Amino acid sequence: MAKVFTITIPPDLSRKRRVRTADPRYVDGQKMLVEAMKYLAKADPVANRGAIELLSEHVRTRFRMTDSPLS
Repeated sequence: MAKVFTITIPPDLSRKRRVRTADPRYVDGQKMLVEAMKYLAKADPVANRGAIELLSEHVRTRFRMTDSPLS
């Protein structure tokens, strides 16, 4: 069995941390996806189940969970 050696590097505390801000376009897009899911659920929840699940994946994560570089 191979051994893995790691060399730890202490963090540079003099570096300024970047302030994280939410992108309003991303938030608006998430809201639109939620509205689309509500519409599909009202129209026909059984027939639209696959579409609702796909949209739900986009709402939960920034990228689809089903995306794979191998497929």
